Amino acid sequence: MTDTHIARPDFNHTLSLMDFPYIIQWREDRCKRCGQCTSVCPQGAISPAVKLLRTIESEGSIPTPSIKTKVIHVIEQLRDIEHYCTGCAMCQLVCPNNAIEPKYNPQHKFYHYKNQGGEPYRRGGRRNDPSPSILDRIKFTRISMLTDPALDAQRHEFRIRTYIGRILQPEILPLKGINGHLTLNKDSDIFIPPVREIFPVMIGSMSVGALSPPMWEGLAMGVAYLNEVEGIPIVMCTGEGGVPRRLLTSRYLKYFILQIASGYFGWDEIIHSIPHIVVDPAAIEIKYDQGAKPGDGGLLMAQKVIRLIAEIRGVPEGVDLASPPTHQTKYSIEEAVAKMIQSMSMAFGFRIPVYPKISGTRTAKAVLNNLARNPYASALAIDGEDGGTGAAYGVSLDKMGHPIASNIRDCYLELVKQGKQNELPLIGAGGVGKKGNLAANAAALIMLGASAVQVGKYIMQATAECLGDELNRCNLCNTGKCPRGIATQDPRLYRRLDSEKVAERLVDVIKACEMELKKIFAPMGRSTELPIGMSDALGIDDKDVAERLQISYVC
Repeated sequence: MTDTHIARPDFNHTLSLMDFPYIIQWREDRCKRCGQCTSVCPQGAISPAVKLLRTIESEGSIPTPSIKTKVIHVIEQLRDIEHYCTGCAMCQLVCPNNAIEPKYNPQHKFYHYKNQGGEPYRRGGRRNDPSPSILDRIKFTRISMLTDPALDAQRHEFRIRTYIGRILQPEILPLKGINGHLTLNKDSDIFIPPVREIFPVMIGSMSVGALSPPMWEGLAMGVAYLNEVEGIPIVMCTGEGGVPRRLLTSRYLKYFILQIASGYFGWDEIIHSIPHIVVDPAAIEIKYDQGAKPGDGGLLMAQKVIRLIAEIRGVPEGVDLASPPTHQTKYSIEEAVAKMIQSMSMAFGFRIPVYPKISGTRTAKAVLNNLARNPYASALAIDGEDGGTGAAYGVSLDKMGHPIASNIRDCYLELVKQGKQNELPLIGAGGVGKKGNLAANAAALIMLGASAVQVGKYIMQATAECLGDELNRCNLCNTGKCPRGIATQDPRLYRRLDSEKVAERLVDVIKACEMELKKIFAPMGRSTELPIGMSDALGIDDKDVAERLQISYVC
């Protein structure tokens, strides 16, 4: 007797659909096989397929089972880890008959299989944490009735403004009285730091290269309109990589913060443009770290480095652009203060604020203490763990970083100890607007001690309908396959985006944010100055958090 082995498919090394984060639900009865869904899928996770359907039928008065086969056309979800469904739902958006829909699978094992070829999983977007942040759990509990007169947000005049730049104490300022008026003593040798008055919600650093041309230009147009027509002095950080020369030499540069990071990309163009710059930028931000990937540096994937981006950044086309974890010539924050801040201040004649941006970390207070002693340091920006990114390893996004609420609070209380809480502004970022509560999150950070907040991903979601979320939906920012055309340099994709609509939505978003801030500040009797550090107005239903942040415990 001999054993007969029948060749079978190797199912042991094939994933089931239950292993994937999103499962495609396809309705055969509704589908007209137009092919639109498969053509727009950025991952190629679905494909048209031909299958042989085998059925057993019985007919007649004395039914005899018979086998019948027929060819059917289906939409099939691939079970290939390289072509997993990200749940972006572009297939559902284009389907004329609502025949297809991705569904989130909470039982997935995607993270067991995602690391292929010895390369850790890398993605864009934000960390996979759908739970509410501390900022979303904070309530505003101080509603003035008798002690401070409450204001009407609709009828009273408000000044929702803040400052970026070091603010000297009144007794230090070189002022003299002439004929009953205070006048600046120009003969004094005291250095007066430059200060800018801005809207307390800033557009965070998203570079030309990370964003598509229509997305970046749409935001820039919206920023200019808000400043010049609506009178809201919002500023936007350029991110690393420089900007086109036509912006550097235009009068609109005053609405932008130029960022220099450890890769120095785009700074040759900026330095060469200084003699031709007609207005100073709002500030210079020196990026040392990002909250989404602390200690990891920056990265622009090769697929985004097209000719335009390569020319702006002064690099070859089609190569990965990795920024080191820190500036190559700076080995400590002391060197950073002595070299980077002072050299950038000198480049612009000490006319503009210069400040560093760091990730949320336990060493933030050490950085702050060093900056507090330096007269040229204009602010400190801290980026918390919920910050978004264009490209990072999954382990960095999900497991590294420091919550922004406690970091800002610690730094503010440290400034209070030194009597400098009104001198060196703190800028908070990382997860502001994570659940759509932009104004509430911004107000909470301000009352914890921030002078301003930076917002990135919320702006993309609100102005261009970004599909990403904290359930690893879409988050293809690093691949250049953004189905909305936001984070891509592929013309076939970014032509889907209308820059004028992006600008219009940005105006709507910021105006609505300003009104909501008035609604929050009005009951506290605040109309002419921000309630920076006004922590007695905050409460939370968690005793440990309340004790940690030194705010009220309410339940």
